[in-house]
Amino acid sequence: MTAILIDGAAEASTVHKQVAAAVGVLDEPPGLATVLVGDDPASAIYVRNKRKRCIEVGMRDLHRHLPVDVSQIQAAEVLDELAADSRVTGILLQLPLPPHLDAAALIDRIPAHKDVDGLTEASAGRLTLGRPGLRPCTPAGILALLDSIGTSLAGAHAVVVGRSNLVGKPVAQMLLQRDCTVTVCHSRTRNLADVCREADVLVAAAGVPGLIGADFVKSGATVIDVGIHRTANGLCGDVNGAVRAVAGVLTPVPGGVGPMTIAMLLRNTADAGTLR
Repeated sequence: MTAILIDGAAEASTVHKQVAAAVGVLDEPPGLATVLVGDDPASAIYVRNKRKRCIEVGMRDLHRHLPVDVSQIQAAEVLDELAADSRVTGILLQLPLPPHLDAAALIDRIPAHKDVDGLTEASAGRLTLGRPGLRPCTPAGILALLDSIGTSLAGAHAVVVGRSNLVGKPVAQMLLQRDCTVTVCHSRTRNLADVCREADVLVAAAGVPGLIGADFVKSGATVIDVGIHRTANGLCGDVNGAVRAVAGVLTPVPGGVGPMTIAMLLRNTADAGTLR
């Protein structure tokens, strides 16, 4: 068996076209305010890509670049200004922040209806309670990929490896709301490989290169690799290459989950104007 690879770039392109069509009929285009603090090269690349896609689908690019030594009060004032700006539909504070800033406190200054990253306490609460709201982009992209290949989720056993606020916890909640039986694993999980082998759908979001080997995967399982790591041999994910011989369906790295994260950011920004 050789796993079928999910083309995340193709699915992301479909979402981009859908968002562009929705934006094109609006009287006023949505506006995405990305906020970058400092000059971290990786963060700068991520923000540049987000801004580029934003413009491509017809949205306003309302980017703000703050100096690395910006104070907590100054950063909060910028976020408050964007929150009050009617042109701004969505606000995205690029993480990580410099260590002198309290990221959680700044994120929670973003109104829930402009929280296109889905990271505020209010957004997390809406997700947990199953109420309408903006969902974190990577988990939303994972669900969209599973839907794109017709994965039957109701009654499936989903195992999520990782419990971060960015991916692990929210994707577990979203899978639960789709009637999966969900197991969340982490660094203290005993017999991790045995638990993972029970999964019909395995989401690898541990942030450990090559953690998931062929012995972690049930034959024919759907495996979603969220990890992305730069190594001397190029980019790799949390899933070892040997998994291709066991899994039924697999997301590649790169070209799997990554493109969907920005696609769902655009969708969230387009949807944000309808939420209060």
